[in-house]
Amino acid sequence: MNNDYRSPSFKRWLDKLQQESWQLELIISGFAIYALILAYEPISINISEAMNSQQTIKMILWFIVFISWAIFIFNLTLHIVLRGLWIGALGLRYVSGDIDYHKLNYSKKFTKHLKKRVGTFDRYIARLEKYCSILFAISFLVFFYILGFFTILLTLTGLSYFVTEVLNLKGILKKAIGICMVILFGMGILLTFIDFITMGYLKKNKYISLVYYPFYRLFTYLTLSFLYRPLVYNFLDNKFGRRLSLMLLPSYLAIIFFSTLYYQNSNYILKTDISSEVYSYQNHYEDLLIEKTDFGKIITIPSKIIRTPYLQIFLYYTEQIEDHVFESNKNLKPKEDLRSFKSDFVNINIETNNKKDLRLDYLKTLNEIYSIRIDSSKYKADFTISTNSKERLGFETFLNIRDLKEGKHILRILAPPADSTQVANDTLVTIPFWHFKD
Repeated sequence: MNNDYRSPSFKRWLDKLQQESWQLELIISGFAIYALILAYEPISINISEAMNSQQTIKMILWFIVFISWAIFIFNLTLHIVLRGLWIGALGLRYVSGDIDYHKLNYSKKFTKHLKKRVGTFDRYIARLEKYCSILFAISFLVFFYILGFFTILLTLTGLSYFVTEVLNLKGILKKAIGICMVILFGMGILLTFIDFITMGYLKKNKYISLVYYPFYRLFTYLTLSFLYRPLVYNFLDNKFGRRLSLMLLPSYLAIIFFSTLYYQNSNYILKTDISSEVYSYQNHYEDLLIEKTDFGKIITIPSKIIRTPYLQIFLYYTEQIEDHVFESNKNLKPKEDLRSFKSDFVNINIETNNKKDLRLDYLKTLNEIYSIRIDSSKYKADFTISTNSKERLGFETFLNIRDLKEGKHILRILAPPADSTQVANDTLVTIPFWHFKD
């Protein structure tokens, strides 16, 4: 085969591939849908873990991944359905030929209308072919757009890590470089997004294009758009492709909307995501966390029914807990917050006696600001650092409930007030349980 794209033989080869590409489209769509179905569980697990850990950045990133997953699987499923319809139409054409409106014996008015609106059967097949081919290309364009978005985030994260950890910059210089990076990337992302949704408007204006050009060159590599840019421009100069792209956008919004719909079948009894005196939410009980996507929420106890003379309590670690500790004990607050993305490649964590002492102060402060109540009785918190059965980091303690009466009881964990002007602690969580002695 001649690889010279200008030669007639190469063009004939491309024309031949165009006629047979539908087979490859179906194979790739099938494998992609299978891979997406397998990816659903790990995506759901990471979203659940991020939500229960209250890790906002991680939750947003995985939510974007989930939306992208939904769009991708919708596009490919629709492509397979339309391509199947196209194959069925080809088979019918072989048997029946074109549409014979005279044999239908409709009135002149309807015959004229159908000839105008429906047209020939070959026209219908050609339109299906266009929809299938463009939809398949759009699906992978969406994939590359998402990949470009994450490469920008990774680049920004990598630069931040380089400035803070490798160069070890601090103070005013660190802030100045950080502000410049945020402004540069912010402008680049904004201009690239505007140019994308306006289908290249920034490239058309003589003066704006001069400002946009350096960002365009930079983000060409950051978004990996040099891999798929010819595909984008081929869409922009095709009226049918632009129209289909605009038609898909409302479909994506509809998917997001319908995924939030549910039926409320009671005026008083509602499912919530936290327990109370009258509602026991399963994510507060360890023995009910059966599926991989089930994660404990804030506090967990072993079960709804406690038969042992002690009650195990596991408090999940969140950054908000550490903020409360810092507020209560200013000596524990570090000069530089180390809570950020780390790499074991260059990160060496050395355990020192001072660090051990600070950890003991950390736990002492935690036990002072969080209090435990069962019904009206107060229990002393004595949390230690631990991990649960799903390797989640947190704090664990055991309460002596030997003298607790049999029956229903209410466990409450009181946390520091959200408002500094308040004196009384807030109820962090309320969990009902039943105690029965063996």
